[in-house]
Amino acid sequence: MTKAIQIFRNGGPEVLRWGDTELAPPGPGEVRIRHGAIAVNYSDVNVREGGFYIAKPLKFPVIIGNEAAGVIEELGAGAEGVQVGMRAAYVGVGGPFYENTGAYAEARNVPASCLFKLPDKISDDQAAAMMLKGLTASMVIHRYCKPQPGDAVLIHGAASGVGLLLVQWCKHLGATVIGTVGSETKAEVARSLGCDHTILYRDVDFVSAVKEIVPDGVAAVLDGVGKDTFAQSIYCTRRYGMLVNYGNASGHPDPLDLLLLAKHGSLIVTRPAFSDHIRDAHDRAHYSDELYDLAASGVLKVKIGKSYPLSQTAEAHRDLEGRKYAGSLLLKP
Repeated sequence: MTKAIQIFRNGGPEVLRWGDTELAPPGPGEVRIRHGAIAVNYSDVNVREGGFYIAKPLKFPVIIGNEAAGVIEELGAGAEGVQVGMRAAYVGVGGPFYENTGAYAEARNVPASCLFKLPDKISDDQAAAMMLKGLTASMVIHRYCKPQPGDAVLIHGAASGVGLLLVQWCKHLGATVIGTVGSETKAEVARSLGCDHTILYRDVDFVSAVKEIVPDGVAAVLDGVGKDTFAQSIYCTRRYGMLVNYGNASGHPDPLDLLLLAKHGSLIVTRPAFSDHIRDAHDRAHYSDELYDLAASGVLKVKIGKSYPLSQTAEAHRDLEGRKYAGSLLLKP
């Protein structure tokens, strides 16, 4: 048995239920990992609500969650490259994030092949707060938009978990960083981590505000907000600029008229899939090692907005959806 958060139907935070659930021994190629810290992500909210990512009905009850860190306490037959007592993290366990969930639990079984070995210099809290978010930032930087010194970059949701990492990474590369945020408190956090200009996008027209700072437009817009920001972001970019949508915190963006890309500066627009960034073993090792080094050296400071007991997951979901805190939210078993 293990304690876990389950849902028995789709709905709001009130459907999250805390209680006991059976946990079988790890199967072939699996390990049992005892969680030290669990991430709260918008993909979890999507599963809870039965949102737009869900391709087929869920089979209830479901333990949601797809990212955590902890220590291996049992091996299944044929589990390779791991050992009992090894610290590890995971970001999904194969397939889309709405399938094979189960992180909102004290312990669970996962394939050994999905684990990232954690070095001593990275704590469980850091790992849970930064693996998905940091590797998402890595995907944006390495695959699509590596700003050059002097480039101006607009980051939507600059005080979010991914946003704060992108702010620091882009600043480290020499960019002028403009960030949209939802409150002055979040603006202060973003500025403290390197954001040169902050825009309260709920209070002002962010397109006009960006153009006041960079009249010719930014080299790239990095957008994890989605519906509330995506369409207008086209008007913030310079000629041959890039718009990268990597998340949908406010919902799925409306369809895009491709002719707009020609009318407003021959723009490049992309929506990458996270799983492609770490699909092969070499990339998994290379990009996770880079992330550990950047965090350990202080180039990337991992901001944890708040930690909650696992039993209080509903409160964490309400705070996430209300965008109450800057940085990442964690659950503690």
